[in-house]
Amino acid sequence: MDSKELSDESIFSNLNDKQKEAVNYTEGPLLIIAGAGSGKTKALTHRIANLIHKGVKPWKILSLTFTNKAAGEMKDRIGKMIGSERAEQISAGTFHSIFAMILRREANAIGYTNNFTIYDSEDSLSLIRHIIKDNGIKFDEITPQGVRSKISWSKNQMISVADFAKSAVNDVTRTTAFIYGEYQKKLIQSNAMDFDDLLLNMIKLLNIPEILEKYQNRYEYILVDEYQDTNKAQYIIINRLAKLHHNICVVGDDAQSIYKWRGAEIRNILDFKNDYPDVKIVRLEQNYRSTKNIIGGADSLIKYNQSQIPKTLWTNNPEGSLIELFTYDSDFDESESIAKKISKLIKSNNYTLNDFAILYRTNAQSLSLEKSFKNNGLKYMILGGVSFYSRKEIKDILAYLRVLVNPKDTESLIRIINFPVRNIGNTTISHIQNFAFELNISLYEALKRVDEITAIKKNKATAVTNFVEFLEEYSSIVNSSNPLDDIVDYINATKIRNVYLEMTTDDAEDRLMNIDQLFVDIEQYFISNENATLEEYLQQSALITDSDKKDLKEDSVKLMTLHSAKGLEFPNVFIVGLEQGLFPLGFTNESPEELEEERRLLYVGITRAEKYLELSHCLRRFKFGDIIISKKSRFLSEINSKYINHNSKEENNVQFKKKSLFSDDYSQIKKKDNFYFDDIPEETKSTKQSTVNNTTNKIPIFLQIKVGDIVNHKLFGLGRVEQLNGIADNKQATVLFKSVGKKKLLIKYAGLEIMKGNF
Repeated sequence: MDSKELSDESIFSNLNDKQKEAVNYTEGPLLIIAGAGSGKTKALTHRIANLIHKGVKPWKILSLTFTNKAAGEMKDRIGKMIGSERAEQISAGTFHSIFAMILRREANAIGYTNNFTIYDSEDSLSLIRHIIKDNGIKFDEITPQGVRSKISWSKNQMISVADFAKSAVNDVTRTTAFIYGEYQKKLIQSNAMDFDDLLLNMIKLLNIPEILEKYQNRYEYILVDEYQDTNKAQYIIINRLAKLHHNICVVGDDAQSIYKWRGAEIRNILDFKNDYPDVKIVRLEQNYRSTKNIIGGADSLIKYNQSQIPKTLWTNNPEGSLIELFTYDSDFDESESIAKKISKLIKSNNYTLNDFAILYRTNAQSLSLEKSFKNNGLKYMILGGVSFYSRKEIKDILAYLRVLVNPKDTESLIRIINFPVRNIGNTTISHIQNFAFELNISLYEALKRVDEITAIKKNKATAVTNFVEFLEEYSSIVNSSNPLDDIVDYINATKIRNVYLEMTTDDAEDRLMNIDQLFVDIEQYFISNENATLEEYLQQSALITDSDKKDLKEDSVKLMTLHSAKGLEFPNVFIVGLEQGLFPLGFTNESPEELEEERRLLYVGITRAEKYLELSHCLRRFKFGDIIISKKSRFLSEINSKYINHNSKEENNVQFKKKSLFSDDYSQIKKKDNFYFDDIPEETKSTKQSTVNNTTNKIPIFLQIKVGDIVNHKLFGLGRVEQLNGIADNKQATVLFKSVGKKKLLIKYAGLEIMKGNF
């Protein structure tokens, strides 16, 4: 599409007064406080169009987002206004994708080559596992996942290996510091960066005066979306780039800051006016998404937070129905009621499955929901599972491609050297690694010199040589523009597809379908990006964010954590598990900051709903093999009661009683406000002990059950008792279930039934 002529009418039409104010203010620092559903993307895109209308060159504009999806949507909208040619000249993308692009240009300045590999979280975890194994590290206190999280958190806080080591006070932190140091060494040796390094190395670049000046002059106008989610490193980069011209516009909502656990600093947005005293602040408070009752409920909740920028969300949308609040006997009852309610709404209101979302605080809560949805024949999708690019077969193929681009990529080499099997075992690999270490050369160089390693048998050395020759045969792919056909030939030549073709399992069939889908993905990329290189394809696949992986098109009910729901919207939303200790997560000793973040998380959940919102909590919840006596979340009392329907006559406490996971002791609980409970009476806090179906045998089941017994659980089905621990009321059973594997259960409360027959 050719460039389009812009006019004031085309830029300012269909904007409300506050949006117009934000769009028209183009010089100097600007803070746009954008409430949920307030049209911030429209304001941003029209502001960029207005900058270009006023004569700013498109390449002088830098627009940073947190997802490729958001960046793509912004470019598409701008393209429709100014023409795709000029829109493509704007530097719009995620922090990581924009900085990766700059780092490839300037890699030599910080000791890298421009063909460096980007390690995703799975690659990082694999490297950490290898470090732990290679160094014989054995400890129970932390896991590879825990170490990776600690390293990532440290990098987000800009804590170096040396500083981390200085603060180590016990064996666990000292061991973590050692792994952190080895991890960084191996990344550099492999000419690789992880996601966090893309930020830290960008800071290193900007420490070089001539490079800082270059990019300050290149990007005269900077726009940052979701500023409340920026971390310390991102904050430093943004402000260094903006220091020369001060034309910085940040957009965000402190009320939706929910990522402190991954390094986000809410102070970045709260203190923006201190960083730029001459800042103009524009508040977008009109919500276009939700009904008045939903917005009123959300606004009344968030007012309890002390650390916030004052604002009042409002809407011209209809009043809508009140927010429904239900109390259920158990999480089983909660799930069954929701499943049946969705089935009923689909039949009576012409909704589709896609119109419903179930939000919960922790992933563990999905199990009972999944069971109920299956029982009721409702198709569902869990968002936040294993992503496409993280599947084993896809990681294997991408590793084959990555070693062509960056032969120093040790993790990728180790991954593929004996897959498919080519007679190169762990002992051979260990000898090669030792040789590389002794000569201070890369693993790939050591592979090429395998004949010099006397400890390796001739047939093994031949297998290694054949592997290297295979890679060398296809190395020309790297320098080819639009190498689609060569890539397909190379992937087929790896014979990974043959591995799964020889299997007859459903899993193998799924993996083959994923591989075929990868071919489609590669083909679409090179068709859409003429003259693109393999390196560019690998970079974009490595930088796909969690939000970009969400596929919402399939007609199914969406199940997800509240964190995963950010940025999404649905006509009908159910938020489950609103209980103390679960939501807010933690107990009575949570810090004020943690409590405020939990409140913001519920605010985000509430504002995902367009028409119907249901909140629920349970009196009892099955958790880690125990029945937990629950108390309603404090947040339920903070939502103004005029927005809540406390009196719905849903049969949620009787309809599913016979099928309930738990016993019926709670049927006599005194209700307050019809299904709205305060503290649970002390006399109800003991649960009736299950017994074998024998009228003459009244011995509690926790005294009868023994190792080897076949038992039935109302949620997990048949299982075999593998182990017993504890005594009396605290007796626990480790049960191997056919449906879900091993579970630890507190026998007194688990409702187990001893069965006859074989497992």
